[in-house]
Amino acid sequence: MVEAKNITILGSTGSIGVNALDVISSLGGGYRVVALVAGNNVELLAEQALRFKPEVAVIAEESKYADLADRLAGSGVAAAAGADAVEGAAARDDVNVVVAAIVGFAGFRPTLAALRAGHDVALANKETLVAGGAVVKPLVEGDGPRLLPVDSEHAALAQCLLGTKPEEVERLVLTASGGPFLDAPAEEIYGASPEQALNHPNWNMGAKITVDSATMMNKGLEVIEAHWLFDMPFDRIDVVVHPQSVVHSMVEFQDGSLVAQMGPADMRLPIQFALTYPLRADTKFEGDGFSLVDVGTLEFREPDADKFPSLSLAVEAGRAGGVKPAALNAANEVAVNAFLERRIPFGAVAETVAAVLEDAPDDEPTYDNIVGADVWARRRAEEVISKTQTPSASGSKL
Repeated sequence: MVEAKNITILGSTGSIGVNALDVISSLGGGYRVVALVAGNNVELLAEQALRFKPEVAVIAEESKYADLADRLAGSGVAAAAGADAVEGAAARDDVNVVVAAIVGFAGFRPTLAALRAGHDVALANKETLVAGGAVVKPLVEGDGPRLLPVDSEHAALAQCLLGTKPEEVERLVLTASGGPFLDAPAEEIYGASPEQALNHPNWNMGAKITVDSATMMNKGLEVIEAHWLFDMPFDRIDVVVHPQSVVHSMVEFQDGSLVAQMGPADMRLPIQFALTYPLRADTKFEGDGFSLVDVGTLEFREPDADKFPSLSLAVEAGRAGGVKPAALNAANEVAVNAFLERRIPFGAVAETVAAVLEDAPDDEPTYDNIVGADVWARRRAEEVISKTQTPSASGSKL
């Protein structure tokens, strides 16, 4: 029997948010949604609010407040809008767990608001720790609230580490699918189209995260996140490519043994584990049909640093510390958006990030400096992009 919990979902209309609501429906009983927050998808937010009946539904885009209020009129669900309302939903007194699933740096402030209010956070927004780990970490130390990882890799590491002592751990091993371009020659993916980059072989994710998987920036961000979540030095965090996405990550212990967490490529499993932690629910999701016999073969490879330079860029920024990771994250967000808008070729995403990092400041990672670095890096990335040649109509050779 799992403990009853009141839940706020930040980013309820995105992939993680939708899956989180599916998990809550499966758990039933004492799991209650008290606040839903979305960026600008009024229609889906209203549908979710009418079904789950939270106390409040919040749309971050203030211009869409009237539309949301009209859709919720007479439902008993309050409507709100704007950044203050988003942070208010995260910090509500009646909340036990906040699912932080807003994509990008936009999730930083509301996640901090949840932690400062003393709420456990089921963290899917890796950018919060990438950019602001130095600010977040003191909030969760000692008797503070818990960060419960939702990323499949970090959820896997957390499960492998249950019942162990820090001194027993030799290294953490994050697995990466390799994305859609794993076996494509480097020279042929430079001009790949958004459609090709979004064609992930294993996972169904939002556009930004899927492109990050294609560049392997996602794995670099996860290395930084693992550093903060598990207090692990960067030289003891490794990445291996595992195309089947069955082993979600591994821990090597000092005696040489390796413990892995395996399962289907279904984000509902790590979401459910975060929501029910420290217990496990007996819910099994329809259609999983997971069988190692059906999988047959598990393959592991070294990452190709030449073909996927974003991974190294992220790890180097993490090692440098300060506000470099915040600049890395901001530049990547801008570059990915430009790629999806077809303003730059696929290969220029990493080039843009590299150019921004060359000029990034060496400031201490205070809250103000992190926010300042984010603003600066976005502006600098747009300057770099404006000088980058738009990909030709012919696209890639893939």
